[in-house]
Parts: sequence; structure tokens; C-alpha cells
Amino acid sequence: MATWPVAKAADRVAILILLVVTLVAAFTFRDFGLGWDDYTHSQYGDLLVDLYRSGFADQDALSFVNLYKYGGGFDMAAALAAKILPFDLFETRRLVGALVGIVGLIAAWRLARRLGGPAAGAGTLALLAACPLYFGHMFMNPKDIPLAVALAVLLLAMARAFEEYPSPNARTVALFGVGLGAAFGSRVLAGVDAPVIGAGLLLIAGVEASRLGWRDAFARLVQFLWTLLPGFVLAYLIMGLLWPWSVLEPLNPFRAVEYFDTFFEKPWEELYEGRLIPVNQMPSGYLFHLFALKLPELMLALGLGGSVLALIALVARSQPVTRRGSLLMMMLAVYFPIALAMITRPALYNGLRHFVFVVPPFAVLGGLGAGWLIARAQRHGRVAAAAVMALFAAGIVTPVVGMARLHPYEYSYFNPASGGVHAAQSRYMLDYWGLAFKQAAATLNAFVDEKHLQPPNNDGRWVVAICGPEAVARVELGPRFETTFNRKQADFVMGLGTFYCRHLTEPVVGEIVREGVVYARIYDLRGRPTPDILTQPPP
Repeated sequence: MATWPVAKAADRVAILILLVVTLVAAFTFRDFGLGWDDYTHSQYGDLLVDLYRSGFADQDALSFVNLYKYGGGFDMAAALAAKILPFDLFETRRLVGALVGIVGLIAAWRLARRLGGPAAGAGTLALLAACPLYFGHMFMNPKDIPLAVALAVLLLAMARAFEEYPSPNARTVALFGVGLGAAFGSRVLAGVDAPVIGAGLLLIAGVEASRLGWRDAFARLVQFLWTLLPGFVLAYLIMGLLWPWSVLEPLNPFRAVEYFDTFFEKPWEELYEGRLIPVNQMPSGYLFHLFALKLPELMLALGLGGSVLALIALVARSQPVTRRGSLLMMMLAVYFPIALAMITRPALYNGLRHFVFVVPPFAVLGGLGAGWLIARAQRHGRVAAAAVMALFAAGIVTPVVGMARLHPYEYSYFNPASGGVHAAQSRYMLDYWGLAFKQAAATLNAFVDEKHLQPPNNDGRWVVAICGPEAVARVELGPRFETTFNRKQADFVMGLGTFYCRHLTEPVVGEIVREGVVYARIYDLRGRPTPDILTQPPP
């Protein structure tokens, strides 16, 4: 009786959070600029559409740079949506990204609610929605957010399947197929969760073997896998649709694994702990260190606390074995990929974007911690429960305010305990994807209009030297500007505020600044020689 008001209120809060996030996304998605890879990914999406529209006659998508080794579901969906929505292609990509991110929020909410009840679900949803690493990336990351969302759906499906063990129902099997197919149809990196799910399943089978005997336990395991078989078929079909190259030959997914297993680019240096370090030589503590600096403090505290609670539940024989299997799966979904990276030492760069997929399950663990605290507080009365929820709300406000101040560069957030972006600017990468070029381009366009300037060259275009992603700058500046990369006399320079862009002494046209940090700067070079604008080549 005492828990009913909290449970009912928690579901209402969760729905309210989803509505707020949806409204924020609807009003702000056009604020987000192009990421470094956006232009190439948009081309890949168009080529995939051409592949299907031509009945596989136009096969350029199957050999396009190295993107054919990635799934292209997001790029293809955005390309199709751009044909019917009243926005340009890149605004549509921002909107589609927001919608995919919201699906991930829903999946994490339902997963935590299933494992820990309504309060845990609402807590998870609040933590993930207020996580700048997730929220910022969902608008502009065409690779890692679709993978994170698909894996969240897959984890939800497996938690349902474990509850219904050994005979998951048809809806669960279908959800499993969608999650698995979308995950591999996003990136072959999805395979990292295979041992995660396998460990949860083996725990269930092992405990049942001690109770029922190995023969009966094995029969139930076979029944479970047989029931999931249509889901595997559905997953293969979805993977083939989103990643057509993967099904041209049976071994193609394994070829993709082999390709990505070895760093496929010439290593460059990135800023980490104030030093320039080759990306293939980052220290083993890179991931844990950056997660500690970039995740909100409340999420860190509750996520670690929820991890302890999950460990306790794992060894508690009073807990249903299916729930123990799901909790083991959640724990490993967070910590196994990080531990694997620490051991294998792959190239690590662009902050944490390649590991965004561990954030939703970590938020689930945080939601379980929040649900446990609220349940404990309820035993001491409504006042105690209200106090805990008020403290939780206060902890959520901090990263939300931080995101508002950084908008639209939420993904560059560092938590207050680390000193924020102001302390991080000389030690870590901030706007590594060059989102600030959207606002910088608008600033330069406004400057030219306000001063009624006319370009000096014959073709009627201004020449802008670029330090950063040139294709992004070209799209954002528009047709009256020609972009160059230290190749010819320029009228202006537009550069990111990152370490590899040299600070010039020429007059400054404008700066894009957040929290006292320069994200991009525009210089006036008219009548002056074009200087060297790089301290070293960008990634």
C-alpha cells in the first residue's frame, strides 16, 4: 500500500520526461551542426537508396570508401526521410538521430522498469535523458547512437526472454530479432555483447542444472534456443536490409571484424591529460578515466551503487534465477567491453563516442540504485521518500543546466567535479567533430552581409581557409564561399578551437564561445598573406 503512490507517480514522471525530451528535440534539432563524418555518411545513405531503387543494378554503395563495412540503416532512413520532410538533408539527419535516441530512452526505461519496478524505470530514464554524452550524440552521431539504441533494445528483449524462459512468447522473439538485426546492421561491434548475453544464459542453465539435473536443464536450454530461432532469422533479414554488403557472402561480417580489428588508418595524435598521444597508444585507463570526467556525478554514484546491488543480487539464492541472469547480463554489458578494451588496447580516440553503447545499461544500473534508495526511504515515511526524490531531482538539474549552457555542444560536457569544459580545454578533446562550424559559418555570413562586402575574386566567391572538417565547412558556409585547406590565398580563416588549429594574430571576425571556451574562431585575412593555420594535421 505504501509503494503504490510512488509507483504510479514514477510512471507519470517517466512519460513526462519523454514528452519534455521530445519537445526539446523538436525545437532544437536544427541547432546542431554537421559532424566530421556527416557529409560522407549522407552520400552512403543516398547510394544505399540507389542500390535498392535500381534493383541492385547500381552497386556503388557496396564499395563506397570503407562505409560498406558498416551498416547504413540510419543513413538510408535519413536519406528517405529527407525526400518527404520539409527540412534539408542535414537537418533531417539531426531529426532522425533525435528520434532514434528517444527510442533508446524508451528501451532503457522499460528494461529498468522490468528489472527494478517503476521507480527504477523512471530513475533510469531521467539519468539517461540528462546524460550529455548520450543526449548530445543522439543528434549527430550516425554510427554509435544507432548501435547503442539497438543494443538497448536487444538487452530489453533478452531480459523479457529470460523472464519467460524457456519459452519466450512471439512478441519477445520478434523484439529479439529486431534488436539483434538492428545492432549488427549498425556496426559489427555489436558482437561484443554476444558473451554478455551468453553469460546470463549460462547462469540460468547452470543453476537449473543443479536443481533439475543436467539432462532436464539442457533440454530447457535447447527449447529456449529453438524458440528464439525465428528471431535469429528475422535478425539476419534485418541485418541484410540495413547492411547489404554483409549478406553478399557468408563470411563478409567476419571480414568486417578482421578489418576493424586492426587500426585501418595512419595513427594521429590526440590530446589526453594535457599530452599529445598517438591514438593507438592511449593508456589502459583511458575509458574509466574519461567516463569519470564526463558522466554526471549523480549517474556515476548511482550507477556504481546499482552495480554493487546487482552483484549482491547475483549471489542471493533467494532471487529468481532468471532475474539473476538479467542482472549479470546488465553488469557485463557495462564492464565487459571496457575491460576488453583495457586488455586488447585498440586505438582510442574521439573521446568516448565508440563506447556510448555502455551508457544505457549503466543508466539502468543507476536506476536500480535510485529505486532501491526510494524503497528504503519509503520505509521511513513519505517525507523521507520525498526528500530522496528531491535530492535526485537536484542531481539531475546539474547536468541539464550544463547542457543548456553548452548547447548545441552538449556532447563536449565535462562534469563539474572535473572542472567542466573550462578545465578540460587544455587537457582533452572537446568539439572533435567540428559541430561549431555551423554557428561559425552563420557568423561569417552575417559579417559579410552587415558590412555589405563584395568578394574580390572574379567568380564572386569569398575564399575561406579551413582548419577542421573542410566538407562540413563547405556545406555550412553555402555557395558564395569557396573553402580551401592551406592551398591558396584566402580572405578569411575559419578554424576550430582545438589544439591543432593555430591561434592567429589577424583580426577576429567572431568567436563561438561556451563557458569561456572558444569552440571556433573566424579571422579576417583580406589583404594579408594566408598563414599556416595548422600546428599538425587533424585526424
